[in-house]
Amino acid sequence: MSSRSAFWRALLALAVVALSLWITLTTPPRLGLDLRGGTRIVLQTEDGPTARADAAATDRAVEVLRKRVDGLGVAEPSLARSGERRIVVELPGLRDPREAAEVIGRTAQLTFHAVKGEAQQPAGPAGSVGSEGSAGPEASDGSDGPPERNGTARVLAAPDAPGRFLDLAAPDLTGDGVKSAEAVLDTTGGRGWTVDLAFRDGAADTWARLTGAAACAAPGDPARRVAIVLDDRIVSAPAMQTGVPCGAGIGGGSAQITGGFSAQDARDLAALVQGGALPVPVTTIEQSTVGPTLGAEAIRASAWAAVIGLACTGLFVMVVYRLLGVLATAALLLYGLISYAAVVALGATLTLPGLAGFVLAIGIAVDANVLVFERAREEYAALGRAATGRDLRRPLTTAFGKVWSAVADSHVTTLLAAGLLFVFATGPVKGFGVTLAIGVVTSLLTAMVITRLLADLALRLPVVRRRPAVTGMAGLGRLRTRLTRRVPRLMVHRRRWLLSCAGLLMVALAGIGVRGVEFGVEFTGGRVVQYTAERPVDADAARAAIAKAGFPDAVVQTTGDSDVSVRVRESGDGEQREIREALTRVAGPVEVERDDLIGPSLGGELRTHALLALGLAVAAQLLYLTVRFRWTYATAAVAAMTQDVLLVIGLFAWLGKPVDSVFLAALLTVVGYSVNDSVVVLDRLRELRRRGGGVPLADLADRAVAQTLPRTVNTGMGALFVLVALAFLGGDSLTDFSVALLAGVVLGMASTVFTAMPLAVALEQRNPAPAAPGAAGGRSGSGGRQRAGDAGVDRDRSGAVV
Repeated sequence: MSSRSAFWRALLALAVVALSLWITLTTPPRLGLDLRGGTRIVLQTEDGPTARADAAATDRAVEVLRKRVDGLGVAEPSLARSGERRIVVELPGLRDPREAAEVIGRTAQLTFHAVKGEAQQPAGPAGSVGSEGSAGPEASDGSDGPPERNGTARVLAAPDAPGRFLDLAAPDLTGDGVKSAEAVLDTTGGRGWTVDLAFRDGAADTWARLTGAAACAAPGDPARRVAIVLDDRIVSAPAMQTGVPCGAGIGGGSAQITGGFSAQDARDLAALVQGGALPVPVTTIEQSTVGPTLGAEAIRASAWAAVIGLACTGLFVMVVYRLLGVLATAALLLYGLISYAAVVALGATLTLPGLAGFVLAIGIAVDANVLVFERAREEYAALGRAATGRDLRRPLTTAFGKVWSAVADSHVTTLLAAGLLFVFATGPVKGFGVTLAIGVVTSLLTAMVITRLLADLALRLPVVRRRPAVTGMAGLGRLRTRLTRRVPRLMVHRRRWLLSCAGLLMVALAGIGVRGVEFGVEFTGGRVVQYTAERPVDADAARAAIAKAGFPDAVVQTTGDSDVSVRVRESGDGEQREIREALTRVAGPVEVERDDLIGPSLGGELRTHALLALGLAVAAQLLYLTVRFRWTYATAAVAAMTQDVLLVIGLFAWLGKPVDSVFLAALLTVVGYSVNDSVVVLDRLRELRRRGGGVPLADLADRAVAQTLPRTVNTGMGALFVLVALAFLGGDSLTDFSVALLAGVVLGMASTVFTAMPLAVALEQRNPAPAAPGAAGGRSGSGGRQRAGDAGVDRDRSGAVV
């Protein structure tokens, strides 16, 4: 490495580390609701009779909802449009979703009516709109002005006399005329909590005329009342006091809504009136509530998993690679600092799956270092101590140059998976895609710049130059030495390996076909509530109690001694109260830790997106690898990856574990890991073929496996340390995620050797590459030479141990 390039690398590394440290110390992270607790509601706008639910209408609805949420007094709420018709509302610290849903989800059509008199009960349900038909919140007209009534009377239930109904005239005034609404405790009049209204100028005159006309009716006559209607329900119908003059009405542009409100009811109503009417109706399609205790435990568990996984990985790398391992561990620590600072600087929301992606990317960061160090050992052995004793940097510099193609390919394939997660996932899993992508880019920076810089500085030291064994490059390692002396003849039995993998695949497909895939609530729709009880919960007793309460199809599972989750089809808050009461009878008082509600339409959409994401992942990997390699290599790598995906799905089918969006995140990560491993081995095979000199393709494949197997094992160990730590310390929500990835990593390492390589050899023998124009010499074995201009060609043909 020239002094000038070394200077610029050092300057870049120093600037990045300094900036990352400054961001970490000065900027707090933005935590998702699953880490800090709160309620997340996804609303979908629907077409109204007079307004279409397009992006503009949804934007107007967001502004109305923002005013309502401000009235709830929630700290740092977040409202944003997602797509054309969806609104994501995040309310940190709010644990009662009913409180939010009842306020923000209503259409809030506020109208003021003259009362014609009493009426008989309408033909429809009590409170419906007489001759106009039923018109609940979902059937609001969606207009800003008074709804058209076509001259027909409205009959609504009286708020203060059960069983009595009032005949209302067409509305004279709507909520658009209200200037402000405030919840006030009436201590002088003794009416408790009320909502005080202030009207705008024109509306104030209309209010005076309306109340003046009502004051002309005789005392006791229902026509002396003015009805205040919210979403086709009379919330208050005050009668004019005797002091109100006939024809003059109540001046001053103010009014008061009474109705025996509690403090919370008054504040909610004030927020609705202040916010105004929604331009289009909205429905709740997703709702999730997480308690702050659960979020704190998740942060603590993930932090411990990161510390333990990083410590074990660093210790393992230092034992295997000595001084270079120490430098790689230092680079890993800087990787953690830089990637965390990048997440904070970008303003990305850190979620629980995002923490998992952050921890998991440690394995990716290890992989690039291991690739370089293994190649440096090869270069040192090829050049000999005599050639490298004066300058230990030479084999390392050559290694960095030769592994760039494999490092770039492996990182790009993982980035493709992360990008698909970001595009197709929703909620917290999208955060996983973000942190995984940041981790991949950061690992490339730390491995190819920071590790190289540290190693260059260390190898300049005289004490290191006098003791090459300290560097970790002087020996190939026990496994590599043994494989070099006796290369395993695996490709001789390639048909046997392919048949064995096909048999294993059939077992997985049988699990999918016989047991079926149990889709989680996110993909089917429904409700899952996680409770914590004061005493141990017996699963059979809880299941019997819930079935007796009227929910025989509920899925009841216990985790630990006092945690129980109940999954039912989509249900309302009333049904959930019945379930909670049933659990209380068998387990004592229970506390809701997490409450997830997914509408069936959203579940079907998410399921479709999951299948589309997997299909696009396979297609994207195949396209990229076809550009980087021959189509035969690309097909072999993608076939091995597809096999790994199906095996993991089959494993979950046999185990009866649910498949949800977090599982999708794990599955797409398996896609990246599997292709990553295959790319490294196939890249080595391509290099060996360029200088094969007539060696049969099967023998070259065996050598490629032997030369890259130490890297595969060492990288896999680094990932396994992290995943095992996540499985045991990451909590219930990350256990299945870790199990899926553990299976994926192990299967990925095996499929490279027993599926990708045998298939690549078979395809190459059937479809040999054309010889390069003007190429001298015969074909290498039955596979032929690599075609000219193949992407990623390594022009330096010196130095590999074969």
